[in-house]
Amino acid sequence: MQEIPVYSRRICATNALVKNPIIVALDVPSAEQAVKLAGQVAPAVGAFKIGFELFTSAGPDIVRKIRALNAPVFLDLKFHDIANTVAKAVAAAVRLDVQMLTIHTSGGLSMMKAAEQSAQETAQALGRPAPLVLGVTVLTSLDGNDLRQVGVDSEVPAQVERLARLAVEAGLQGLVCSPLELPRLRSILPAHIQLVTPGIRTGADKPDDQKRTLTPREAIDAGANWLVIGRPIYSAKDPRQAAEGIINVLK
Repeated sequence: MQEIPVYSRRICATNALVKNPIIVALDVPSAEQAVKLAGQVAPAVGAFKIGFELFTSAGPDIVRKIRALNAPVFLDLKFHDIANTVAKAVAAAVRLDVQMLTIHTSGGLSMMKAAEQSAQETAQALGRPAPLVLGVTVLTSLDGNDLRQVGVDSEVPAQVERLARLAVEAGLQGLVCSPLELPRLRSILPAHIQLVTPGIRTGADKPDDQKRTLTPREAIDAGANWLVIGRPIYSAKDPRQAAEGIINVLK
């Protein structure tokens, strides 16, 4: 079984990445499209993200199909419910053999603790490594105005920091955050915390619904461990070439 590698969050002096940091978002509507895309770009990327659209249309079997390509899977369903419900959902995800999964940090300390404990205990019972449970802080589609509309008086950086500290207290080993929050989080969080960043744009594409973005190189230099990249790859005429182009920029 291929595991997600843990690699240096920065590019070393020799300008060589230790491991491939690209997670391709399979934000396509069908299993057929997802498997085709994954097959095209698998040799050039590190893992694949399965989100709401694909999981809802294709069901849990899409995880098995992507894993059958010997590719790591990042299940991005952002669990957010009472602690017991989230713990059971995490256990189900572990049994699907995913290597990363997401929960909302706004679910609170008890919920996050239950999620991490469930991941560790279920993986141990199955005799496999536990997946990286990632806490989602503030979605990259939100800005300060959006937070105020839902009753959060803090600005985005302060809210991200508050939730990130709570996630670490809960025992999570990783976070999902905007690239723009990377420098601050790297300065306040333990060094072992893995940071996964969506909102990655190459500069040649439109930002779409993402409001807080950086280029791949900027995000890696700011301290990202993993880059979730969707549209710049899956919307390209040649997805494999687009993925390889991004890796070349990071060298």
